[in-house]
Amino acid sequence: MEARKKILIVDDEQINVEFFDLMLSKLGFVVEKAANGRDGLDKVKEFSPDLIMLDNIMPKMSGWEVTRILKNDPEYAEWHDVPIIMFSAMDDVKDKIEGFELGVDDYITKPFNFSEVLARIRSVLRNHELIDQLKKRESRIALQEQLNEKLLAYADLVSQKFLSLCQSPDLPDNAEFRSGFDSCQLEYSRLQKKIDELQEEYRKLKSREIAVTSLENELRKAYSE
Repeated sequence: MEARKKILIVDDEQINVEFFDLMLSKLGFVVEKAANGRDGLDKVKEFSPDLIMLDNIMPKMSGWEVTRILKNDPEYAEWHDVPIIMFSAMDDVKDKIEGFELGVDDYITKPFNFSEVLARIRSVLRNHELIDQLKKRESRIALQEQLNEKLLAYADLVSQKFLSLCQSPDLPDNAEFRSGFDSCQLEYSRLQKKIDELQEEYRKLKSREIAVTSLENELRKAYSE
């Protein structure tokens, strides 16, 4: 059974907090609340949310300040990648771009429509899950690359020993041995050619790939345009 997604709502307007708590809880989300930015930062540590819904204009600490801390402060490194949807009474493109550059994943401008809010929540969670899966796959591929490098180094060592053996004057000179030895040489040559072809193809693919972090930044830029 899939775990219920946890959403932290940080807003000083109590009516907004209670409304979202009621609606999102009915839809199966686990909801935690905070009345200002500083309390929100404490709740992040206690609650470890999957998504933060954050008002921008609040007493004590603005949503931008909270975002800056979450995305950059080593104390919150564990939560750097938690997606953020920011509420804002402003519809200024410049302000939104600044928020995206800080690390906000999406914006909802007040007054808001709950159907739109829900659609944006699901979209951000889905995109974050996709990015998370890509990062895990990238890590797995990196481990496979390390293993492949070790195997290739071992294969190179074996090939050097084999070539040295080929040049040895002490090899038996009977026909049966020579036939088996020639067959082994031929198979080795085919294997080496295949390894060279695969390595060349790997280098071509590697030169064209985009790291997940770069892809994530490009997606963020696309949102802000």
